[in-house]
Amino acid sequence: MTEAVSSWEAPIAALLVDLSAAQQELLAVLAEKRKFITAGDGPGLKALAPREEQLAGRLVECHQRRQQLLNDAQAAGLPGGSVTALTSALPLRERKKLKPSVEAARHQARMLQHQSLANWVLVQRSLLHLSQLIEIIATGGRMQPTYGVGSRAAQGGVLVDQEA
Repeated sequence: MTEAVSSWEAPIAALLVDLSAAQQELLAVLAEKRKFITAGDGPGLKALAPREEQLAGRLVECHQRRQQLLNDAQAAGLPGGSVTALTSALPLRERKKLKPSVEAARHQARMLQHQSLANWVLVQRSLLHLSQLIEIIATGGRMQPTYGVGSRAAQGGVLVDQEA
């Protein structure tokens, strides 16, 4: 049984190596993307698209390999819920070798989530800024009345009592 369980170490290790490499490259791409977003560099962002697509393909491949590995493990009577669970079912020597890689992949996945969220926030702030600029251009920079009808509200300072 130990040999059968030990045979899982190589495919898990190979998956983790490929996943880690793709995650590191994606972290670099996200950092570049953030730089382009903050600089307003549209051509730079456009140039990143092929690299992002290539990395997305690699990550999909890793996901498919992971799923197949877990399905095979479950069919063999081993834990198939996660790579962590499968790794914990390995003998101590293999488990000790793989645990740092599993933890590193988990940490990098969390970093990717944070970096993606940071980029999303930057894009949302940029869109809000552009929306405000468009509104200023569309209204000629004049404030629109918040309450009531007439020019008095456009003068400002009449939020509480328009008749004052």
